[in-house]
Amino acid sequence: MEKLDKIDKQILLLLQKNCKLNTKEIADKVGLSVTPTYERIKRMEKNGIIEKYVALLNEEKIGKALIVYCNVSLQLHSKPMLKKFELAIVKLDEVMECYHTAGTNDYLLKVVASDMNQYQDFLMNKLAAAENIAHVHSSFVMTEVKHKTDYKFV
Repeated sequence: MEKLDKIDKQILLLLQKNCKLNTKEIADKVGLSVTPTYERIKRMEKNGIIEKYVALLNEEKIGKALIVYCNVSLQLHSKPMLKKFELAIVKLDEVMECYHTAGTNDYLLKVVASDMNQYQDFLMNKLAAAENIAHVHSSFVMTEVKHKTDYKFV
């Protein structure tokens, strides 16, 4: 793990809040000139600390207001069956996140849909088509209490 100093952390906090800031604006805020600021950003990109720059979208305004967390348990747990399930899941556009978990269930999926009908179609025609599923438990988001995308450094 690369050691980040105070200025690196300041740069990362600024970029997480607004990745459209240009290097001069970031340099002004962290108290450096443009060149060392640029070099720090490029180093963090090269080392994989900064993976990519994205735009965060409003789910409701793009017609993806239904958010569902699905706990999936598989029947068999062999490595080939796990990989086969994962390969099937990554192809499903409705699945925004997929985590292989320890505990009662094998996977946790974050699924988005426009409404309950679209989710039911996803469940019946796409997720159910994946082999080896023992059961699926769906939890529907009623209210988003906290959603953050920026990491703080403590």
